[in-house]
Amino acid sequence: MRVRLLGAIVVAMALGRVGAVAAQKKPVASPRDSLSVSIGGAQITVNYGRPSKRGRSVFDSLVPYGQVWRTGANAATAFTTTKLLMIGSLMVPAGSYTLFTIPGKASWQLIVNKQTGQWGLDYDATKDLGRVEMKVEPLPAAIEMMTIKVVPGAQGGLLRVEWDRTAAIVAFVVH
Repeated sequence: MRVRLLGAIVVAMALGRVGAVAAQKKPVASPRDSLSVSIGGAQITVNYGRPSKRGRSVFDSLVPYGQVWRTGANAATAFTTTKLLMIGSLMVPAGSYTLFTIPGKASWQLIVNKQTGQWGLDYDATKDLGRVEMKVEPLPAAIEMMTIKVVPGAQGGLLRVEWDRTAAIVAFVVH
């Protein structure tokens, strides 16, 4: 009887450990991603959380129009450049920043904020370096996970935020 009881306890403990390991391997709902691109002698790095659509209506619903958005999920979106950039009409010195946006149906505002390392909801407008308009384009197919891209161009490139059926785009030049 004791052997059976001891065997049952050992089996229960082993199953508990397997369950704990399985729970630890559960995929993250909004995983972190990063990109690093060299353009015109500048190293540009972006680190952000990638929320998923998961059947939800995204813009003007999950992400309301006209309100500051962390441009991703969880921790704020980090942006670093090693050279002076002109993003739209905004001069951005070499350094580290946080990117926020204000989505709209016809256009977005990109906010470059000097505070870094904060949680995505900790936005302080007094720390803004500046804001610049982003052009909005419809995408032919829905993008499941939000994606930020830096697309190289002749003397700079494009910063693109894509999610659902929307792309918000702003050009930049490396100085």
